[in-house]
Amino acid sequence: MSEAEQVPASAPEAAASAVLDALNATDSNGTEALNATAKFVATPEGTALAYGSLVFMALLPIFFGALRSVTCSKSKNAADMPETITSRDAARFPIIASCTLFGLYLFFKVFSQEYINLLLSVYFFVLGVLALSHTMSPLMSRIFPASFPNKQYQLLFTQGSGESKEEIVNYEFDTKNLVCLLISSVVGVWYLLKKHWIANNLFGLAFALNGVELLHLNNVSTGCILLGGLFIYDVFWVFGTNVMVTVAKSFEAPIKLVFPQDLLEKGLEASNFAMLGLGDIVIPGIFIALLLRFDVSLNKNSRTYFYSSFLAYIFGLGLTIFVMHTFKHAQPALLYLVPACVGFPVIIALFKGELTEMFRQTNTAPKSLTAAVGYNLNLKM
Repeated sequence: MSEAEQVPASAPEAAASAVLDALNATDSNGTEALNATAKFVATPEGTALAYGSLVFMALLPIFFGALRSVTCSKSKNAADMPETITSRDAARFPIIASCTLFGLYLFFKVFSQEYINLLLSVYFFVLGVLALSHTMSPLMSRIFPASFPNKQYQLLFTQGSGESKEEIVNYEFDTKNLVCLLISSVVGVWYLLKKHWIANNLFGLAFALNGVELLHLNNVSTGCILLGGLFIYDVFWVFGTNVMVTVAKSFEAPIKLVFPQDLLEKGLEASNFAMLGLGDIVIPGIFIALLLRFDVSLNKNSRTYFYSSFLAYIFGLGLTIFVMHTFKHAQPALLYLVPACVGFPVIIALFKGELTEMFRQTNTAPKSLTAAVGYNLNLKM
């Protein structure tokens, strides 16, 4: 969902819920502040900088997450194997997302918002540290010199003894992973204490990149089912009810990217944000990553479908921002992103005579999805 709201420093930053992933928030200038105490009119320069930065940040996890998804699908390491979303998962995802969204709505109506967000902050602190650490790991492997003493470690929990011994947790890591974990923990503490928008964005980018990398659609048909279902879900909860906006205003977590429209006036202490929910990045992103793997499977040394869908995403996101900015009203971003990201590649496949081959292509990731829907929700919450 793209939403137009100003968020002053004294109010909780708007976010979408786990489910909101599929419908997230983008701010517009000159709209009401959440605490209804002031209005802020962004300058044209500030608005352009904020929207341009959001678009750029949205493209980063999609591009690099798609590239890493190709490597991930070939990984022999069980810890790096992707979760595969089947057509059954895709069909029920909008229903699960709707139930979760409405459940959060009721929670915020019944219980204290302060205590709920306190629990969510701790929860996302743990998730964010792990996600950011995983994101940084390949970079650290290149930075550290070959002479670096990289010791190997193993975290092993078992149950029972003798022949009946059963592994509960078996996690292997090294010194470089520990360094990544330490840096990520510093960012996590910064976010917990200050809720600073830069710390929020670091976690948000890590969540989005991990989602695109590790959540794999098993074929294009499944991608169409998922995006089609969330297309309806996004439109209904944004235009049909006030549930989405209410939860977004109440929910405080790093499940959106933000950029201040008053950065030029107030610097890093700026407080009036334009926002883009992670669902508007991850949901189209996993489809774009699938098309990159399809390009690779064709063995034609071409990335036609990947680049066409990537450009379609830019077009769809730009159209979302334009409509929202013009009408000063929250917009379901998937209303524009889904037709663009699906339509462009399908038209190209039709002209190239590869439409049947595209829909027949199957992702061969070895791990079936039993928890991917839950993981996906957590990633976007």
